[in-house]
Amino acid sequence: MSTRPGSSGSTLIAFFAAAGLAACSIGGASDSALSIESVSTRPYLVTGGDVLLRVEVGEGVDATGLEVLANGEDVGARFRAAGDGSVVGLVEGLREGANDIEARVPGQPSARLAVTNYPISGPIISGPHQEPFICETDAFELETGETLGAPLDANCSVATRVDYLYLSAADGEFKAYPPSGEGSAPAQVATTTTLDGATVPFVVRVQTGTVNRAIYQSAMLHDPSSLAPDPWTRSAGWNGKLVYTHGGGCRSGWYRQGAGAGEVLNEGLLGMGFAVTSSSLNVFGNNCNDLLASETHIMVKERFVESYGEPIFTIGTGGSGGSYQSHQTADNYPGVFDGIIVSSSFPDVVSATIFTLADARLLHHYFTSVAPNDFTREQQRLVSGFGSWGSIPNLSAGAARMDPTYSPTASDEEQGAEVGPPALEALRYSESNPDGIRATVYDHTVNVYGVDESTGFAGRPLDNHGVQYGLDVLNRGDITKAQFLALNRDIGGFDADLNHVPERHRADPTAARRAFGTGRILFGGAGLASTPVIDHRSYTDHAERGDIHMIVHQFTTRARLQRANGQADNHVMSVGGQYGYTEDRPDLGVLFRQMDAWLTNLVAGDDLGPRSERVASAKPADLVDNCWDTRGAERVNVREPLAYDGTGTCAEVYQAYPTPRQVAGAPLTNDIVSCRVKPLDRADYTVTFTDAEWASLQAIFSDGVCDWSAADVNAEEYQGSWLSFGPSEVNRAR
Repeated sequence: MSTRPGSSGSTLIAFFAAAGLAACSIGGASDSALSIESVSTRPYLVTGGDVLLRVEVGEGVDATGLEVLANGEDVGARFRAAGDGSVVGLVEGLREGANDIEARVPGQPSARLAVTNYPISGPIISGPHQEPFICETDAFELETGETLGAPLDANCSVATRVDYLYLSAADGEFKAYPPSGEGSAPAQVATTTTLDGATVPFVVRVQTGTVNRAIYQSAMLHDPSSLAPDPWTRSAGWNGKLVYTHGGGCRSGWYRQGAGAGEVLNEGLLGMGFAVTSSSLNVFGNNCNDLLASETHIMVKERFVESYGEPIFTIGTGGSGGSYQSHQTADNYPGVFDGIIVSSSFPDVVSATIFTLADARLLHHYFTSVAPNDFTREQQRLVSGFGSWGSIPNLSAGAARMDPTYSPTASDEEQGAEVGPPALEALRYSESNPDGIRATVYDHTVNVYGVDESTGFAGRPLDNHGVQYGLDVLNRGDITKAQFLALNRDIGGFDADLNHVPERHRADPTAARRAFGTGRILFGGAGLASTPVIDHRSYTDHAERGDIHMIVHQFTTRARLQRANGQADNHVMSVGGQYGYTEDRPDLGVLFRQMDAWLTNLVAGDDLGPRSERVASAKPADLVDNCWDTRGAERVNVREPLAYDGTGTCAEVYQAYPTPRQVAGAPLTNDIVSCRVKPLDRADYTVTFTDAEWASLQAIFSDGVCDWSAADVNAEEYQGSWLSFGPSEVNRAR
């Protein structure tokens, strides 16, 4: 970083005089002459002993005598002028716990800011760290071809480092840029023109370090021959905007640091001038816990702001498991992301996704082991709802993220206890190792769900009591009454270890309430209500071997937004495009440019009213729902509203299929954990049951069947955003 002012005096007099700031006029100043704001993070969630602060001086106040103190120590030399008339400084050396920041000028009441500082290794809001935790710094390969080497401590820390790479104009590959003093600049460095119109060398500064036990990286265009960027000195190649990338997955996403982060060396994004950042715990294949992912977002963004200054706005982006993180951080921790671009999306991991995986495993077991010859393959597909029969075994295997037990004799579709680093294999839970690690999405999130006293394991918001599998297919006449009765009599449920049992499984009430109340089940009415969202996907519903990324899930997200907010004008869908940044695959680059325009319009209107009211009007006119019709010789961009049960070209080309639970009558929002039950009613069926058949149905559903029009039995009102599960005591979740 560049050298900061070195004055050791107790005031900023000389600095303000040189800057011509004898009297600062700050729009919207409070009644107090002075104010202090934490720029890099919320003041009660500071980490690593440093924080970027902004001091504003009221109109008409002589600022030449301004002093800034941290715990009584003069830190004025660390502050410099910002473009808006305020002063910004990186205060370092904070003590762990409470800190006091004071700003004062002669003749005026001082301003104070309480700052709470936590270790750089975390946690701050996600509760106690998971143990054991496998460090993977020695497996994390840098863009230069090196690894980070052995960790420095038990928190998997490494020394922060900076590397430079350049894009070769000769072969389009990234190569190591010679370190300062070790040779001249390469001859064939490509150039790029950013969204700001600046043409600069395609040289990338990559910063790598650790926060929250995660390996993070930040990248931006920067010519190493110029002054190093810092909070006061923007690189000529940075457009001032940040993209936070994510990695997908979920299976094996626990007990590990991860040997890779989301993509930061993204030629398309960097070429437009965006800075790009990510971390290893924002790859769901390393960490399948959205709360821990959000905590890591907060801490990584803090590091970025302290290194480079506050971005104009931040875009979260990622596919599959990356969409979970983008959706849930935007909703539960608003302000971390200002807009999101997601793909292959789901609303969250614990509801729509896991409900579908669990039901797929039950159906697969029933069709292959319980009644292997009772349903044709097409009938099996119809009961599942999927567009491809192959999705039944495919998604059954995906249920491994709920299964804590590994068996060398289990089929791929019934396997569990998936772990990443081999060092974890011997530690897995089993009958012979009952205290071993339980590699499941629930146990990984035990800080939220708590412990189910009946099992001693993490509570599980999973339930199929009252679910009538195949109901819609029965009513269409595609399966017989006998098949329907046998299926619902014998499909059973799961015990705590995801073994098949005859009884239906019930949710732990505490876990279910916390899932709703704390945003583990996506609400959509908090920060996401005013967050621009672009959801794009390739269509995989007809994949022969099946695929979890079904288009219904993006309609589920939209349905939740509509329910929570009365509309979903901030949500745009694109299907079937050529999603890249190149001339032959241009569509993702177009979407990022459209999001850039959308957020730029929002920033420009910050003084014109609540953001939630301006989102729709700020959206570019050409950014609307669309699909790409590729059936002809030329692909055609069809701009029309997309809906789960829509009509038109897009619905014809990209048909949406239901999940097993929706075939059973569940709503499109697909967020009911434990349904309220109602008595059986013959009017709910298009078929006529004999008295004997009706008696059988009553015996199967002796407590009643799901009333999908009613709220969840354990539904809890959303508790609010920026919740903490500890150690921070601010906004503690119930």
